[in-house]
Amino acid sequence: MRISRSQAQENHDKVVEVAARLFRERGFEGVAVGELMKAAGFTHGGFYNHFDSKEALAAEALDHAFRSMDAERAKARSLDELVTGYLSDAARRAPGRTCPAAALGGDAARQPEPVKAVFAEGLERIFASVAERLPAGETQRADAIALFSRMAGAMILARALPDDSPLAREILSTALDASRRDLQP
Repeated sequence: MRISRSQAQENHDKVVEVAARLFRERGFEGVAVGELMKAAGFTHGGFYNHFDSKEALAAEALDHAFRSMDAERAKARSLDELVTGYLSDAARRAPGRTCPAAALGGDAARQPEPVKAVFAEGLERIFASVAERLPAGETQRADAIALFSRMAGAMILARALPDDSPLAREILSTALDASRRDLQP
């Protein structure tokens, strides 16, 4: 039985959305195509109706994850609000719904060039959106890169620790305090 183009697109989008979450939770290699399709509510056999390869899905899902975060950053009323939300314990406990840079940075380094290119494009948008919230000047982009690198690095380290780790909370708190100091005029 054939499905309409709009239904096929909805199915495709659902697989991408589920993949974006699962890849951030478990890494690119931590999710098999069969379990991904099952989580999206489809059979394994339907995968190749939508994607040429797992790599193609990884690139599309990563782009979806970064674009979702673009929308979240745009909602932040201030840079302080953005930094505070990013470095929260709630964000630490929700890798599947938060920043793909912190969730997949190490994984992306081992992916093929097309996936790395999507990662680079996502980072460029993050740096630009952070920079536009900083005071204008010669170091605006460098300051944005430094700030976001601190944020993502702190999140990566905090997530590597047990859920109840006081050190994880200390890492996030220290990074938040240092970031806020750097944001002071």
